[in-house]
Amino acid sequence: MSMAATSVNCLISGFGHTAMVVTPVRYGVLCQMRFRGIESQRRTFKRSRLSCFAVNNSASIPVPFFQDDSNDGRVPTPVVVIDQDSDPEATVVEITFGDRLGALLDTMKALRDLGLSVVKGIVEIDSSGIHKKFSITHADTGRKIEDPELLEAIRLTVINNLLKYHPESSTQLAMGEAFGIIPPTEKPDVDISTHINIYNDSAKRSLLCIETADRPGLLMEVVKAIADINVSVESGEFDTEGLLAKAKFHVSYHGSSLSDSLKEVLTNSLRYFLRRPSTEESSF
Repeated sequence: MSMAATSVNCLISGFGHTAMVVTPVRYGVLCQMRFRGIESQRRTFKRSRLSCFAVNNSASIPVPFFQDDSNDGRVPTPVVVIDQDSDPEATVVEITFGDRLGALLDTMKALRDLGLSVVKGIVEIDSSGIHKKFSITHADTGRKIEDPELLEAIRLTVINNLLKYHPESSTQLAMGEAFGIIPPTEKPDVDISTHINIYNDSAKRSLLCIETADRPGLLMEVVKAIADINVSVESGEFDTEGLLAKAKFHVSYHGSSLSDSLKEVLTNSLRYFLRRPSTEESSF
């Protein structure tokens, strides 16, 4: 993956000082830090948490690549989150793949090629690895993404870039069978892995929770299946966690939460839809 220069303004928990990452080191990050005008160097350990605001700047320095030897060669579970809840003004995309993610500049370029703007980037580092979050909007309107077809295109674009620049992830992703170099050795049984639950959030909306085996086009098709019975999707989150897809949607029916009978109709409809083989996978 391209490691073009990007500047990062960082706040390291436990220190509370602004830092500029200058180079990676084997067991941590070497940071240039300013303490009351005096410059010094300090090492932060791999279990520290680092929150960053990324700013495009051709005159700055490379974003570090973290290497964690604790994985013992095991391939971490890739996680891609499409979050429509946390930011009212933008769609948030979160990508996690242990400690193996680089700058993801190619992923950001691919998102721009979809007609999107990356308005903010956040990097969080903890003991589970590197978490990269992008806030994205339509480039022409500046609004968050609502179209389920475009949301699915975003998800597949991110996953395709993971498969391209981290081919070892193909064994951990359902899309690895179609697009990766090595297909998953185990595939979840759809009947066993599918779970659907609906709870009332309030008098005006319900929370629909879905867990099932992942496949290309799933996000778009789930939203379509919900709309087919006149249930509205207000917001939600769609997570790709390895071979599984996990979704939480805030839904309503004519401005109210779902009745028990409608919950049963929706559950049965989704269960039938999720268990039948998709005939459109080849189109992705």
